[in-house]
Amino acid sequence: MSGSELAARVRSAKDVDPEAFDRRAAEEAEQLKTAVRDGTFDNTEAIVGLELELYAVDARSGSLRRVPRGLLDLIGFEKELGLHNAEMQTSPQPLNEHGLAAQEHELKANLAPALERTARDDIRLVSDGMWTVPPTGETSTEYLCDSVEQDGVRIATNMSDAARYHTMANTDYPTGMRVEAPHVSLSADTVMPESLITSIQPHYQIPHAPDLPEYFRYALRVAGPLLALGVNAPFFPPDLYEDADDEEIVADAWMENRITVFEDVLNPADDEAPDKVRFPPDFDSVEAAIDDIVADETIVPMEVEAGQRFDDAFAHLRHKHGSYWRWIRPVFDGATEAQANARIEFRPLPGQPTVRDAVSFQAVFAGLLTALVSIEHPVRALEWETARENFYAASREGLEADLTWITSDGEETTDLDHIYGELFEAARQGLERQGLPTDAARRYVRPLRERADRRITPARWKHDHVAAAVEESAPLAEAIWGMQSTYVDHQEETLLEGTFIDWL
Repeated sequence: MSGSELAARVRSAKDVDPEAFDRRAAEEAEQLKTAVRDGTFDNTEAIVGLELELYAVDARSGSLRRVPRGLLDLIGFEKELGLHNAEMQTSPQPLNEHGLAAQEHELKANLAPALERTARDDIRLVSDGMWTVPPTGETSTEYLCDSVEQDGVRIATNMSDAARYHTMANTDYPTGMRVEAPHVSLSADTVMPESLITSIQPHYQIPHAPDLPEYFRYALRVAGPLLALGVNAPFFPPDLYEDADDEEIVADAWMENRITVFEDVLNPADDEAPDKVRFPPDFDSVEAAIDDIVADETIVPMEVEAGQRFDDAFAHLRHKHGSYWRWIRPVFDGATEAQANARIEFRPLPGQPTVRDAVSFQAVFAGLLTALVSIEHPVRALEWETARENFYAASREGLEADLTWITSDGEETTDLDHIYGELFEAARQGLERQGLPTDAARRYVRPLRERADRRITPARWKHDHVAAAVEESAPLAEAIWGMQSTYVDHQEETLLEGTFIDWL
């Protein structure tokens, strides 16, 4: 798409009456509530899915690479925000032994030929939390901040040509378009800095849609402990750091900078408007969850044409939901009436070192929701404020965070061994409740249990590598890029058939 065509689409979006758009979304929300109450969004069983994001690097130098759009289409991956991004989604499967195996096999079945095909162009697809080596001949700031004005519209040079991405920089909503982290301060004219980060997103479809608030409550309570296990983005590209001692930068690093990047780029820099990216509230009812989507500020209203999908009856609400950025969020959609579902999308987790690690998080999250709801685990009484504090503490400190949990006996604890002992036991029980043999359930739990037992995460592994190099007087850039090269090398050997623990 040419720049003028893209600018025209952005201007077209800006011409949409936001009040009329929101009225349509609110009307559709009332229809959705009726459909939910009528059982249209119920499932016969729990169903799981997964989104996997990657970024591309040069197979020889390890520097960030743009992926040709034709190549992306050829390997069957979807566009994401940056030209270096690629995304795939698994087909929803029942939460049972065969469904989880199908999830893992589908990821491998798509990744294996994609890796082989991209290798012919000296491209390597990487599963990670944040890239740290900019494209050859460019600084990270240049790549992230380069933009042009086309017919009065600000266009990010290295962003995919989806109009909604570019419209975010051309609306009245005061999107921050900046990053503020320890020793990092970056400002841009578009939301392109968000493309620093990549994630995995497990999905859990609720058997009985009106029960979503109960499952959601537990999802918020396990968010902190699961994020603490999954952290994988302690360092930015070195040229983004301000002038400070290398040792100080390493000492002050947060374990999961992906959290602050997403919030800083998309949230207002001050209190002009409510935050779009945030830890969500508890819901008293499924109707309240739908109302929360309706109440969220629309920043990219667009003309929406209904197609042949079942959920096109809620086309405006679905479009509005596209910018309803919560770290855990309810979703209501379905291509057909038979496929209509209410699900929880778990968004805090960064990309993981291997496929097995990603599927382990998917299985543990699903097992936890199944078990905790079924036994009415006392952790549901954990104060929302405490669950939120757990989440942000985990993003900063990983497994060194002070986490609070309520045990099966109803006692409050901060003992990490007790917290994860209960968490993994509940996940195993939940998977067994879904028909998995004990050995199979333990196989999915084991990679994460090992992390907790050894007090090691991908972020800690990265941090230890960089800290050791800096201690031996290596410049910070050399230390970070050396660590990143080792990460990519290890992943090349284990992405499809190993786990992060194999790296240790």
